[in-house]
Amino acid sequence: MESQVIEKIFSGWQGILELDYQKIGNTTQLVKAYSQAPLKIQRSFYPEGQGICHSIILHTAGGVVGGDRLCQTIHLQPETKVLLTTPAASKIYRSQGEIAYNYINIELQKNTYLEFIPRESIIFNGAKISQNLRVNLAESACYLGWEITRFGRTARGETFTKGEWKSCTEIWQNQRPIWIDRQGFTASEELLNSPHGLGGKPVIATLVWVGQSVSEDAVQQIRQLWEQRETSSQAGVTQLISGLLCRYRGNSTQEVIDWFTEVWRFLRQNYIGQLGAKPRVWQL
Repeated sequence: MESQVIEKIFSGWQGILELDYQKIGNTTQLVKAYSQAPLKIQRSFYPEGQGICHSIILHTAGGVVGGDRLCQTIHLQPETKVLLTTPAASKIYRSQGEIAYNYINIELQKNTYLEFIPRESIIFNGAKISQNLRVNLAESACYLGWEITRFGRTARGETFTKGEWKSCTEIWQNQRPIWIDRQGFTASEELLNSPHGLGGKPVIATLVWVGQSVSEDAVQQIRQLWEQRETSSQAGVTQLISGLLCRYRGNSTQEVIDWFTEVWRFLRQNYIGQLGAKPRVWQL
């Protein structure tokens, strides 16, 4: 009986990824990389010079199913700069009843800079997923992250009418929360079409920049990056106490990736002094 309970508890993948970055000379280097399937990290790339380390996180199982438990721990030692992304969309498969969990804990020490910009997640009809991201910022650290979610494989005519989706992002500094965002719902036709829900749009996305204040002029410029587009999708830009927030609700994953990339490069140029290079894995 006991063995059956244990098998039930650990019926899915128990993926682990632990990354530790250190500045050695003038180079940000990945000095520790522990992984347990299905999570894996590729070797580091330096398309922008030695100061910024690009790392690619892989999910080798192809997709996430109910019962999976994925845990990532990312630590940036002082003076390091890192860009983390994924090579392709993450697929969250239909569940037989269990919830899949994805936990990400990020620790940024003084004068560090992290860009956590994964490709989109596709939530299959019937999927159950809970995603939890926590970032602890040192006083002088800076973080840019985004989350892009497509509900249903809309190219195949699928809609997300069954299942559950939860997402919680917490950013803390000096033991105090500076931005907390909790979203979630149980799928239904009403929620999909309600103007207070998805409004008939299958894609939602959030970009957050925290660690440096953003001027009102910069907020207006970022809004203009969106307003110049001809689209029926909706977006908003909000100035935070020490950063910026962008929201999207629309039809196109590529549309929001293009906009977020423009925002990311704008922030990079204006606040870091270096125009970001797109991860080369996106171009494959």
